[in-house]
Amino acid sequence: MATTNISNFMQHPKKCNFTEDLNLVLPVTYSVVLVVGLLLNLTAMYAILFRIKHWSPNTIYMINLTVCDTIYILTLPFLIYYHLTEKHWPFTEAFCKLIRFLFYTNLYGSILFLTCINVHRCIVICLPVRSMGWVNPRRARYVSIIVWAVVLICQAPVLYFSQLKDNKACTDTTTIELFKYFLPYSSVISVIFFLIPFVLVIVCNSLMIHKLIQPSTVGGAISQRSRQKSVKMIVIVMLVFIVCFVPFHFTRSLNYIFRHLEVNCKLRDGSRIAYKISRPLASINSFIDPILYFMAGQGFRRTLPKKIKQVQRAEEYKVVSNSQSD
Repeated sequence: MATTNISNFMQHPKKCNFTEDLNLVLPVTYSVVLVVGLLLNLTAMYAILFRIKHWSPNTIYMINLTVCDTIYILTLPFLIYYHLTEKHWPFTEAFCKLIRFLFYTNLYGSILFLTCINVHRCIVICLPVRSMGWVNPRRARYVSIIVWAVVLICQAPVLYFSQLKDNKACTDTTTIELFKYFLPYSSVISVIFFLIPFVLVIVCNSLMIHKLIQPSTVGGAISQRSRQKSVKMIVIVMLVFIVCFVPFHFTRSLNYIFRHLEVNCKLRDGSRIAYKISRPLASINSFIDPILYFMAGQGFRRTLPKKIKQVQRAEEYKVVSNSQSD
């Protein structure tokens, strides 16, 4: 009898009545991100493509970041409709898989290109002379290709896990039967595409701040005010990364673990609410990116130490010379 009960429990896990008061959070946030984010990212894309003649490594990473954010934003109208209709997916299952795949591919693509931008800036600021041999547009293109390849390959399982539930719900995770396989996959993805980049961003920004607050950073060639502006910008970038992505990944992991362990309904409901609140933060990042990394990035460049700017100009001159010789 006991064995039968356990078997039935495993086949039909206990169901909870979850809180649904926050159903408008995602569609409202997604709508704002759709309008503002699309405008800002298209503006940044236009400026990069038609206003910048010679692309530095940072510019290459920035255009890739903009592409990621734009494609991510273009998936939002379908998700807005989905959440407004109380999770009714009127499209095909194949399209459900595609939207989920594009959503997460470009989310994690954005995180990786943000990491590339931060690592590049760290090398230029902390090792300005050596950076001339380490970073160049050609290598940035190779890195970008690798990032796209890795993200596309690693997100391919989403095309398998995402399925229609009861012929109407486009699942954000997967079905009950496949969840035991989805959980380890999701955990590995979080480590590779969030935890490792997160550590890199924190380390790089900390090194940049340490370098810029040193009085002898550039032999007195940069004013105290300029250093403070650069440090302030770096701190803002770091805080935005933390606020947008840490709550999202923490609450999502907690929600998945609670679901897997079949903890009591209150804990599961609490984790679902926290996850639902944190998801808009990750979306908001897609329209903060062009502000922080492109528009404000031009001012950031002007506040860089004189020696670093000389190195960058030398790098750009080298790029022009190479292109002419080719």
